Amino acid sequence: MRTPLYQLHLNAGAKVVDFHGWDMPLQYVGIIDEHRNVRKNVGIFDLSHMGRIFISGKDSNGFLQRLLTIDITKLKVGTAKYCFFLNEKGGILDDLIVYKDEDKYMLVVNASNRNKILGWLDKNRGGVAVNIDDMTMKIALIAIQGPKSEAMMKSVFNIDLSALKYYRFTKDGLNIASHNTKVESIIARTGYTGEDGFELFFESQYAEEIWRLIIDGAKQYNISPIGLGARDTLRLEAGMSLYGQEINEEITPIEAGLEFAISFDKEDYVGKAALMRIKENGLTRRVIGFELLSKRIPRPEMSIYNDSQQVGFTTSGTFSPTFEKSIGMGYVNTKYASIGARLQVDIRGKREYIVIVKLPFYTRKA
Repeated sequence: MRTPLYQLHLNAGAKVVDFHGWDMPLQYVGIIDEHRNVRKNVGIFDLSHMGRIFISGKDSNGFLQRLLTIDITKLKVGTAKYCFFLNEKGGILDDLIVYKDEDKYMLVVNASNRNKILGWLDKNRGGVAVNIDDMTMKIALIAIQGPKSEAMMKSVFNIDLSALKYYRFTKDGLNIASHNTKVESIIARTGYTGEDGFELFFESQYAEEIWRLIIDGAKQYNISPIGLGARDTLRLEAGMSLYGQEINEEITPIEAGLEFAISFDKEDYVGKAALMRIKENGLTRRVIGFELLSKRIPRPEMSIYNDSQQVGFTTSGTFSPTFEKSIGMGYVNTKYASIGARLQVDIRGKREYIVIVKLPFYTRKA
């Protein structure tokens, strides 16, 4: 599958790879340069491979309340919330952001899980009056991330977003002079980089025009297109979980350190009973962030040791362009998960020392 921006990625010299069935740009000029430009200036990301699912109908509130880990009744129009779909064991089917509009909800799910979640929603629909509409191919999604994002949006689209708070969204028109029109869009102050920024949703037919408009109109902000490679290093520095690595159907949100996205107070939902048992009995493992004391780079599923005893495994690892050192995330037995603890990771047959550090590695300046 290809997003509406595929040809523009090729024109920009992107290295394109398969990502869960989508032809996506891995990098343009290089992961490190792209990463640093987002931290310093502003970058533009094609996220149109992500799933966009709309839930509407008179029973949509009750339907989502039974399935999501947050209390959907507390979500106000114009706000968004990070949350989960769980299985009965409390494992994560997917992590997502839910956006509440006046007459519907928009769910942004992972590309790798879109079909699974669509099937799961349909399976759990029962006889309730809800509409489940997959709009992934009809609505494009572009992210603008970096400290100059707000200024860039005002310059290019003449939209003042200074009052828009984090995890809030507004519905506004994006001016496209070539069409002499304003394209209806959802502009959310959300992101996956640890930087300030916005995510823009609009009809796919305007994707190329809007992408060009931003690239050409934001040169004064040193904007650059950003591939999946830098998106991964950015989110890892920010301590954000990636589905299929830090989280999956065998890992619970409590183990992953993501309790903030769970409601223990609302009525029953799928997976709640399992989470309550874990909360009562305590954890046997938990997520950690770590730095390597060498320059080698850990990869997922490498064993973590305390001397001769295996106590965990890695989930992600990279060279941090911001801190210029090797960092990673993983899971270890709670006994060994203290900040400052020294363990070893087996990197292709050689043990390397790691130090557990507090997550996130990177926090942007206010």
